[in-house]
Amino acid sequence: MKVELVTSLKRQATKILSDLHHSKEPVLITEHGKPSAYLVDVDDYESMQNRLSILEGIARGERAIADGKIISHSEAKDKMSKWLK
Repeated sequence: MKVELVTSLKRQATKILSDLHHSKEPVLITEHGKPSAYLVDVDDYESMQNRLSILEGIARGERAIADGKIISHSEAKDKMSKWLK
């Protein structure tokens, strides 16, 4: 992973962004020697958000099962058929 100082980002934003678009490698931005932010390619960010959404859905489903909030297959089919009409 590439690391850049925030001052470098201020001075060379166009070059850093260009390198990011070509390499697709995230860039860690540091301030005062400490991590401050990541720059990531738009496609990679959207992919990460999509994965996160899927994982959150799975976690909600697992919580529902653990809490006993489940319905039978036939009940689910009945509910879905009403939506699909």
